[in-house]
Amino acid sequence: MPVGVICNVLAVAVGGVIGARCGSRLSASFKEKLNLVFSLCSFGLGISAVVLMKNMPAVVLALILGTILGSVLRLGDRIAKGGERLAALLPGAGGGDTGLLVTAVVLFCASGTGIYGTIVSGMSGDHSILLAKSILDLFTAMIFACTLGAVTSLIAVPQLILFLALFFCAKLIYPLTTPAMIDDFKACGGLILIGTGLRIAKIRDYPVADMIPAMVLVWPVSWAWAAWIAPLL
Repeated sequence: MPVGVICNVLAVAVGGVIGARCGSRLSASFKEKLNLVFSLCSFGLGISAVVLMKNMPAVVLALILGTILGSVLRLGDRIAKGGERLAALLPGAGGGDTGLLVTAVVLFCASGTGIYGTIVSGMSGDHSILLAKSILDLFTAMIFACTLGAVTSLIAVPQLILFLALFFCAKLIYPLTTPAMIDDFKACGGLILIGTGLRIAKIRDYPVADMIPAMVLVWPVSWAWAAWIAPLL
């Protein structure tokens, strides 16, 4: 049962509605403080996952190769264009602030936190990451909705489709994995979460969308490292 996915989607939908109704009452200073708290929580989630790492060279290699692949495929740009198409279907969103809507779509639908948490939830039934993300997304959606309006809540639709697909695919992947592969996968996702936190805090604009392929490559790279390279060391 995709409990975490459902909670996360509902958090975005409800937060968007609440923010559209009450957003004008929140000061800019209060919104900025909330963003800093969100980034700190993302750091915490990422660090707690990174410490599980079993094969550091494999994780580092997967992250580098994955980012290169994502950049070659222009994954970040393609996700941004998807957000622009959504904006085109929803005229008047945020008073024409298409860029802000694109940012919201990327954050809720394609962040490392969401993809990582959904796959972990599907593999092991551990919904804790998605539940923590749901709390963050509830308030984040409220802040976006202060500018974009209730259209923010509609982002929950593509989010639901993507996360459910990842959840059920993860159930097929899990029997093929080893404990070390799972820990390395979590560590790779944790590094992306740290990059997401830095991005939210506006410290560094990490290409977290381009890093997403690393979460696929880390499986075979971790297995190959443990099976072929580690025994030679």
